[in-house]
Amino acid sequence: MQRGAYIHIPFCDHICYYCDFNKVFMKNQPVDEYLEALSKEMNHCAMDELPITIYIGGGTPTALNEKQFERLLSNVDRFLMNPAVKEYTVEANPESLNAAKLEMMKRYGVTRLSIGVQTFDDRLLREIGRAHQSNDAEQAVRLAQEYGFDNITVDLMFALPGQTEHVLHQSLERAIHLHTPHISIYSLQLEPKTIFYNRMQKGSLKLPSEDIEADMYGQIILELEKHGLHHYEISNFSKPGYEGIHNSMYWRNKEYYGIGAGAHGYWSGVRYANVGSVKKYIESMYVDGHARISEHKVSRSERIEEEMFLGLRLMEGVNKLDFKEKFGLSMDDVYRLQIRQLKKQGLVHEKDGWLKLTQKGIFLGNNVFEAFLIS
Repeated sequence: MQRGAYIHIPFCDHICYYCDFNKVFMKNQPVDEYLEALSKEMNHCAMDELPITIYIGGGTPTALNEKQFERLLSNVDRFLMNPAVKEYTVEANPESLNAAKLEMMKRYGVTRLSIGVQTFDDRLLREIGRAHQSNDAEQAVRLAQEYGFDNITVDLMFALPGQTEHVLHQSLERAIHLHTPHISIYSLQLEPKTIFYNRMQKGSLKLPSEDIEADMYGQIILELEKHGLHHYEISNFSKPGYEGIHNSMYWRNKEYYGIGAGAHGYWSGVRYANVGSVKKYIESMYVDGHARISEHKVSRSERIEEEMFLGLRLMEGVNKLDFKEKFGLSMDDVYRLQIRQLKKQGLVHEKDGWLKLTQKGIFLGNNVFEAFLIS
């Protein structure tokens, strides 16, 4: 069975106001001990089957210093790399991406960079707690291109505090002019325990209305598609052949290793989560040989649900013949009433054996996904 591998680096030089990922300030953290524990978990995964995609995320992987960063890449190369790897991605922040790290990534076979820009508006960058300015982001992308990285995704956000459609348009223009083959763009989600969530609770966070957010999303789709970036997943746009392979494995409900503190994985029909604390992760890897704190055997009905609400995030949708081959039931056997109702509402349609979102359904995706929950 083909699997991906996600490797989590939880360290950051600063914490953004919206971020709820498992992360800690870099200062005074046992980074070297963590990298050693990571190598143990990588080795454990490699004993089962080598992955076909590798994704190093965070946190901020490029917050590691050059020596630590090379140690990380060297361990990945030692334990997980193989000729069958189709995509090897590293997340990077503009302020911590430099020539030395780009040279290392080229040397160790990294094929794709995901650069966290969020917005090209300097006021908004300060407002959301980012450490870089818009010019830093442009320079980081151009430097990566100079080092031969042609598969770069620029990560953006919208519906930010005080963001207008005009400001969003300017950010989109600057991203498009960098000529990267992939752009990801997510709306701001307020998550508990974040600075923004606390501000919202106090009534001091002013966000665009739902109508303006929907208008922004429509603007994003029109502008990016006009410039040859195909809308292939709800939040992702690419030129042909540059769709994210690793993330597409999530949406196609494929299995993947989750490696590192707080990482989640899906392995041999079991979804699992690793302990989030860096120190507890290190201790668990040395004492127990693993760091899992929870495991859940995915039932058949859960796999059917996931096939639908993950697969429908992709514009290609879910193939009805594949569904029947996987589960021994037709999609209509399980979801006839739901599909009929969603079609009536104009949220899904069928084409050439695929069930997919309509243009209206793209804007109301969560309503569609909820309809496919069996329990």
